[in-house]
Amino acid sequence: MYEICKTRLMSYKEGYSENNGVKIFYRDYGPEEATPILLVHGLGAQLVHWPEHLIEFLIKNGLRPITYDNRDSGLSSRFSYKPSIVLGYLRYFFRFPIKPEYSLNDMARDGINLLNHLNIDKAHILGTSMGGMISQILCAKYPQRVKTYTLIASTASVPSPFNGASKEVRDMMVSRSKSTNPTMDEVYQRELKWVGLIGMKGKEIDTPKFREDTINNYNRIKDIKDGFGYARQLIAILSSKNRIKKVQSIQAKTLIIHGEQDPVLRAENSRFIHKLIPNSDLVIIENMRHLIEEEILDQFKSRLKHHLLS
Repeated sequence: MYEICKTRLMSYKEGYSENNGVKIFYRDYGPEEATPILLVHGLGAQLVHWPEHLIEFLIKNGLRPITYDNRDSGLSSRFSYKPSIVLGYLRYFFRFPIKPEYSLNDMARDGINLLNHLNIDKAHILGTSMGGMISQILCAKYPQRVKTYTLIASTASVPSPFNGASKEVRDMMVSRSKSTNPTMDEVYQRELKWVGLIGMKGKEIDTPKFREDTINNYNRIKDIKDGFGYARQLIAILSSKNRIKKVQSIQAKTLIIHGEQDPVLRAENSRFIHKLIPNSDLVIIENMRHLIEEEILDQFKSRLKHHLLS
């Protein structure tokens, strides 16, 4: 089942794929005859957090973007365990085992199940941040389903103080994982601070468009206001093992993009991945942090177009 929806800019189909009781909510921008590209998003992000300028760019170049809410985000299935992120970090740093509700492998399978639901045999894959970790597994385990791979702002190693988030970013992540029933204003103030930390330096954030989008995203999940889904995803990351061997096995033509100023996952992660994947190109963007603003996309969209269409 799906619904056809329209915005000021584009139309799309929305619906659920379901496997083993896990429902994944997706948005298919079509058209069905175009070449599909599956976009896998990061920690806590809803499918509506993909920037419109990226979706428009893909459609303009004859592609069929398909986005979805990872499990425990947006309108997809939520789980019940209430983990402690502080305890999770302590267990991680002292190398004690962590038992997650689900793994990044499970999340990669969600993407494959969605392609199966849409009767898509093969697609371009684009993943960012945690979505990059998930998509690394997808590309390694299911190479026959992958046309090309685009990896943005991610890592093949488990994030640590040496390759991962700054202290300020980590503190905000822990704070968000504890958040319960925040008000609209609390969410807005949190988003202003978060995007200020991980977005382009000096870019104006507090705009009518940003407020409108934040309110719409808040209302989209108005009945789900605790941070435990975010915490469960973060525990899945911390409990994962380094994917170095998996990444080395990726056969697809790969474009790797990272910001030199990224405070969430350092650019050295992508330099390392570039060494691991034989058929890969690396683009480091000097003024990029962790997000894909329009000014950032403008700096790599010609490379991305060539990568996807050649």
